[in-house]
Amino acid sequence: MDIEQRQAELIDQFVRQASALEGSALASLIVDATSHPYLFAFSEILAVPSVSELEGTDNSLYLNVLRLFVHGTWSDYKGNADHFLQLVPDQILKLKQLTVLTLAETNKVLPYDELMQELDVTNVRELEDFLINECMYVGIVRGKLDQLRRCFEVQFAAGRDLRPGQLTNMIQTLSSWLATSDNLLVSIQEKIKWADTMSELDKKHRKDIEDKVEEVKKSLSLKADIEFRGHEEVYSERGGVMDYEEDRSRPKRRRHPLS
Repeated sequence: MDIEQRQAELIDQFVRQASALEGSALASLIVDATSHPYLFAFSEILAVPSVSELEGTDNSLYLNVLRLFVHGTWSDYKGNADHFLQLVPDQILKLKQLTVLTLAETNKVLPYDELMQELDVTNVRELEDFLINECMYVGIVRGKLDQLRRCFEVQFAAGRDLRPGQLTNMIQTLSSWLATSDNLLVSIQEKIKWADTMSELDKKHRKDIEDKVEEVKKSLSLKADIEFRGHEEVYSERGGVMDYEEDRSRPKRRRHPLS
């Protein structure tokens, strides 16, 4: 089962459970969801009405944690730890995985130094182990570890929940891409039409040349035939004269007188 299908099933499961719970039971579900090893999208859970009702209650800190996992990063948690409950190890791991996804949204080449700072990792070996074991093996990213350049080249990264305003930007980007694609398609069609026209002109030009070559061949053939017939007549006439001359040049027989 791929990560997208598994995510969809988990989201549906947690949304149905959240819709039937409230209070402390709902707080416990939030901890389970944000600790789950294969769940990386939380906006659908946050949108459940009973979850929103945690605002202003004794369990509001759990709501803050859920919001953190929807859009936040490890640095957001570290900088505002007093606004959140203390995270359990599985939640810490999940938030760091989400941090990698956030960084991969805007840059496909992630320097090791930036990753170590954002993830609170102290050395390259620990960072590479995290990227391999907790990100690539899980399936949320694919890429290449470049030890020489000290960077992680991202080839694929799973998407996170959309931030406010991000959908509008995505629509604008896709609209721009669509317009560019349409213009490119028109340009390609025009080039195809031009190529077809040039091909037809080339065929016509080639046909004209072939016709002219045939005309020249016929003309030369006719001329050669005429010249050949003329030579035949000349040679025939000369042959008759030569016979006559040859006949005159022969010695004549003497006549002997009759006795």
